[in-house]
Amino acid sequence: MDDKTLKVGSNELELVDFRLFKKEPDGTIYEGVYGINVAKVREIIKMPELTELPGSEDYIEGIFDLRGIVVPVVDLAKWMGINVPSEDEAPIKKRVIITEFNNILIGFIVHDAKRIRRISWSDIEPASFSAAQGKLDRSKITGITRIEDGEILLILDLESIVEEMGFFESNLDIEEDKLEKFSGIVLLVDDSPTARRIEKEALEKMGFEVIEATNGEEGLQKLEELYALYGENLKEKLKLILSDIEMPKMDGYHMAARIHQDNRFNSIPLIFSSSISDAFSDIRGKEVGAEGYLVKFDPSKFYTKIAEVLKEYKG
Repeated sequence: MDDKTLKVGSNELELVDFRLFKKEPDGTIYEGVYGINVAKVREIIKMPELTELPGSEDYIEGIFDLRGIVVPVVDLAKWMGINVPSEDEAPIKKRVIITEFNNILIGFIVHDAKRIRRISWSDIEPASFSAAQGKLDRSKITGITRIEDGEILLILDLESIVEEMGFFESNLDIEEDKLEKFSGIVLLVDDSPTARRIEKEALEKMGFEVIEATNGEEGLQKLEELYALYGENLKEKLKLILSDIEMPKMDGYHMAARIHQDNRFNSIPLIFSSSISDAFSDIRGKEVGAEGYLVKFDPSKFYTKIAEVLKEYKG
């Protein structure tokens, strides 16, 4: 494995750097710099020939066939309400980023796809501004980081955007009488307030007490606090760690690698719950000691996997 390969547990991610151009009211052209996790990108293509969908929202440009799979294509700038300059006014080279997450494929039209950037999660800060352009408020940004020339790159929360568009709904609804009941504590680590709320409610239905953390760094801190409280009895109290992967400061892989190396915590099972649905994430999770990998939000697999892992550890 050479230095060009992104190592699991390195606390780094790779982003597709893409651009959206906006024409300001005074006529100046603004170039917005955005990023999407490479793990969520299937491929980047030139504009395909699209079939229109009558009656669909204006930002849905149409659909096309990608090797036997019908993919909807969204004009991201149109959805954001951006006033787009003409191609004579800005160096627009339209591309379609084909994304795959939560087990669905969606294409996003962008104005240029520049490069792949490798960035440390420790250099990514949670979005703290009150609003951005158009519809893109801070709930649609998972983090920000500085790049060359002092520019700011915004990392998009694709799941939130796609959910608002109505392509899928986040929930873990299930009839409670079908649930196996447990007791003890679960440490839930996720930077998304929505994901934490949904998963916390689901875990509480299973009988767990839930302690929350917003990133891997805070997750490790919560483990230290729990150890200070329970000492060697911690493994009898803390039944499970359920963690996202993409998080500012410290990602889930790096946190899991740290936990796996610590004799105080490495006997506590850890399951990843992420929107990343590529073929390699489960393998990467196992490399850092995870007992399972869940794609958000599939209720049948969520409850089944947690019960399965806990039974294995109890047995």
